Amino acid sequence: MHLRIGQHRLYDSGKPHKDQLPDRWSGLGGIDRMVVIRCFRPDKMVPAVQDFIVDNMGQAYIEPPTFDLAGSYSDSNCCSPLIFVLSPGSDPTAGLLKFADDREMGGSKTQTISLGQGQGPLAAQMIDKAIKEGTWVVLQNCHLATSWMPALERICEETITPENTHPSFRLWLTSYPSDKFPVSILQNGLKMTNEPPKGIRANLLRSYLSHPISDPAFFGSSKKQVIWQKVLEICFFFCWNIPYEFNESDLRISMRQIQMFLDEYEEVPLEALTYLTGECNYGGRVTDDKDRRLLMSLLSIFFSWDLIEHESYHLCEGDLYYVPAHGPYQTYVNYTRSLPICADPCVFGLHSNADITKDNQETNQLLDGVLLTLPRQTGGGAKSPQEVVDELAEDILSKLPADFDIQIVLEKYPVTYEESMNTVLRQEIIRFNRLTHVVRVSLVNLRKALKGQIVMSTELENVFNSMLVGKVPAVWAAKSYPSLKPLGSYVTDLLTRLQFLQDWIDNGPSTVFWLSGFYFTQSFLTGVAQNFARKYTIPIDYIGFEFETHMDEKPEDGAYVKGLFMEGARWDRENMVIGESFPKILFDSLPIIKLKPGEMSKFQHENLYVCPVYKTSARRGTLSTTGHSTNYVMSIELPSDKPQKHWVNRGVACLCQLDD
Repeated sequence: MHLRIGQHRLYDSGKPHKDQLPDRWSGLGGIDRMVVIRCFRPDKMVPAVQDFIVDNMGQAYIEPPTFDLAGSYSDSNCCSPLIFVLSPGSDPTAGLLKFADDREMGGSKTQTISLGQGQGPLAAQMIDKAIKEGTWVVLQNCHLATSWMPALERICEETITPENTHPSFRLWLTSYPSDKFPVSILQNGLKMTNEPPKGIRANLLRSYLSHPISDPAFFGSSKKQVIWQKVLEICFFFCWNIPYEFNESDLRISMRQIQMFLDEYEEVPLEALTYLTGECNYGGRVTDDKDRRLLMSLLSIFFSWDLIEHESYHLCEGDLYYVPAHGPYQTYVNYTRSLPICADPCVFGLHSNADITKDNQETNQLLDGVLLTLPRQTGGGAKSPQEVVDELAEDILSKLPADFDIQIVLEKYPVTYEESMNTVLRQEIIRFNRLTHVVRVSLVNLRKALKGQIVMSTELENVFNSMLVGKVPAVWAAKSYPSLKPLGSYVTDLLTRLQFLQDWIDNGPSTVFWLSGFYFTQSFLTGVAQNFARKYTIPIDYIGFEFETHMDEKPEDGAYVKGLFMEGARWDRENMVIGESFPKILFDSLPIIKLKPGEMSKFQHENLYVCPVYKTSARRGTLSTTGHSTNYVMSIELPSDKPQKHWVNRGVACLCQLDD
């Protein structure tokens, strides 16, 4: 009982990595203590690791060093390239050009070129000229010119040599991390990175302390100065499904446009500013329509008449985040410095649970990196990696059922005009047979290779390495439905899906379909719509779905579905509307939903939230050859007693499966 109470206290604690562990665990320290934290509170694993590093190595090892361009330059020589490792939101070019001016290497003495198709030969000519004259060359975005990287490697090894090169020459390279970047250049060069500041406070400070806002002439130059200083709070604005590469130039152009429009129009043209900033400057980079919806919703907080007409306009719940009253430049900097280092999720419109999701993602990222360093050999009495993987392969093979017999299914469920579900079933078993064939063959061959009966190919070695660390092998994933589950959960999920289809074959279609169990969910939805369209002779393009959350007997039209999880909110079963999530409960199971087909033109879209449904929590995919997304399934309309904008900012979506 005491242990259970202690576990609850640890689970509910705000700082479990600082608290003493309960009862017999109280004496644990170091790695042993982190194992317990990993089990009960994985969201606090990163600060626990930081504490461990500080205790054993010192504070300096968890604090990123300041970006020192001059120091890196002084450590370099004419034959060692200086490499900027880029990260989203950071662009070192402006700082580098200013540094060049300070070193009297500005203007024509520094040549820059953005690499891409056909730019390689031009870059080579620039380098040939610069090594003789002692000038600088900046090659931007090397990751976009992977085919030219071997040529660059030869230039660095054969052309840029001490006897050929002027001492003042420097080669500057910028690149995102890429496996095609030459290893020899990385080994011989000086690596630098300037990660963007993390959090609202740091980003606001950087914006206000950087050009052009820090320039008094720019800050105080508007004809509508009061409104201008309020609208500059656009610096607050960011948060997405897909990490878009927004950078400082997007903010700079938006600020200059705001200034120009305020000066040239008598009335504040809010609609024009919203369109230019949301659809053009930032929206031009946004490829996902749900992200664009979020972007415009967040932007409406900043470009609003309430902000213009009221003093100390609050940007979210609570009294912490607001637009400061009109005052001199320094008051805005002082206000920004007073903000907490770690922002409350409410400032982004998110629920407090979003912090847990973010922390869990950081933990997974850290542990994935640690797993890459795992040794492939063990000593002592433990099982060898080969024995572990062989037993695992044997276990999976023993559970994997035989392939579906397509001929028997075709005879029992023939393709007919009136029943599209028969076609859906046939297509599903073909897809799953293809997947299980790959799984079975790879495991059988892997076991043979481990016994020395066949050669261990590169593909089989990748399967071995993935299984050893509990990941789904790439060769399976290539033939699989989207999934972020670890290997054990993935196999269990796959077997459950196969049983779902076997039950359908044996007993006929279920009254309630497991939506998450389909390989290609969109084909099921098309089948439901097609049955309705053919029955009532309505073009299928006019058909959509309404959604009901009560269940009667088997529906005459449409279908009942189950298996969806809501993220960012919960289903309020008392009031039958979307409600706020409970603390620490990240997902909520949706009740059985009735897909009710009908003509879209007759639907009533009132008091609803249009909630996107995704196959996985990644919430992003690619457009397949069928015209469907590999992840986005559809949008369902759920009753809501709050404005749609509230749930858009919360990032509420439904998922077909969780990650565990």
